[in-house]
Amino acid sequence: MLNINKTIENGKAFFALEGRLDTNTSPEMEKELNSALNGIGELVLDFAKLEYISSAGLRVLLSAQKTMNKQGTMKITNVNETIMEIFEVTGFSDILTIE
Repeated sequence: MLNINKTIENGKAFFALEGRLDTNTSPEMEKELNSALNGIGELVLDFAKLEYISSAGLRVLLSAQKTMNKQGTMKITNVNETIMEIFEVTGFSDILTIE
């Protein structure tokens, strides 16, 4: 299960994720991002309450990163140790901006 709290204002999109970003929930996340990113210059993803991310979730992040590379910036905040380890093992820590 994934809860997505989304705020968009002044060309900035903020997504706070809670739960699991996996095969079941990544299509919903992708849909939310696709509908929100048009005209957005800054995307912030808050992972403070994200418990797990699968390869399907990583694919959604990669797609969002590619979109934002063309129109602005994307950063991920409050990453826990478990998810950070996944980012490091997959090489995503080199691709993504993580604070």
